[in-house]
Amino acid sequence: MDKQAPWRQAAAPLPRPLLDGLAGLGERRLEGAEEFRLRRGFSMTVLLPEGEAETRGPFVTEDHLRQTLENATQASAHTALDKVRKGFVTLRGGHRIGLCGTAVCRDGEIVTLRELSSLNIRVARQIRGQAVPLLPELTEEGRFVSTLILAPPGAGKTTLLRDLIRALSDGEGIAPHRVGVADERGEIAALWRGEPQLDVGRHTDVMDGCPKAEGLSILLRGMNPQVLAADEITDPEDVRSIIRAAGCGVELIGTAHGASIKALQQRPVYRALLRAHVFRRLLIIERVSCTRSVRVEVLS
Repeated sequence: MDKQAPWRQAAAPLPRPLLDGLAGLGERRLEGAEEFRLRRGFSMTVLLPEGEAETRGPFVTEDHLRQTLENATQASAHTALDKVRKGFVTLRGGHRIGLCGTAVCRDGEIVTLRELSSLNIRVARQIRGQAVPLLPELTEEGRFVSTLILAPPGAGKTTLLRDLIRALSDGEGIAPHRVGVADERGEIAALWRGEPQLDVGRHTDVMDGCPKAEGLSILLRGMNPQVLAADEITDPEDVRSIIRAAGCGVELIGTAHGASIKALQQRPVYRALLRAHVFRRLLIIERVSCTRSVRVEVLS
């Protein structure tokens, strides 16, 4: 793993004029950077815990966008864009560039982006140890039970999910578990050339880049997991796959957007999941200003 500060590693692909513009924010503020946002015709901004802050660099041009992509992928922008299908590129270190622009579609699917209009570099961070104090509340008779992580966007669901996977896999505070991860968007393990860029534990197997439902099914059939994990449960097919896996005796970990169990019950896709009684614990992340807290609820 690269020892460079996460924000420096994520910002490395930026062209020199945009990099120089970061200096005005100061090292301390940049240590909390969550995203670097490049929009054509405007100053680059940095998403900090308190909100977006403008940099002092030049207005972002198409050349800046293309150069950033070329630096990140070590290929021409044209070559890189031809490989884009889901609107993002994973970088070494687990960082990710989201892309927007003019889509070229074929048979109803995006095959490339003809022009770039904006980029978003998301800074990947690993916070080890945050899941370990929670494990006693996530077990019954010493056995981990299926857990759903619930929080609004940007509150740290994926970060907590990753550390919970790592703790279960490595056996921190609990016996080691075989964990299968359906990493559809490459945000949990962030495979880069087949190697996880973020620590998900030594007993973890990762299916990267395929739909969650299919990834969970492949892991269940081929890797004999004790726990299956997936981020961002949003689709009815995801729910059906999770229910099938639970019926095979596997424990589940998932995440969902929401602030409470009541909020989940108001959405059809989650009502079906709750009726199936797959999850026995709910981890609710609450974020007020820069302060975050996690509480555990027992589901009957």
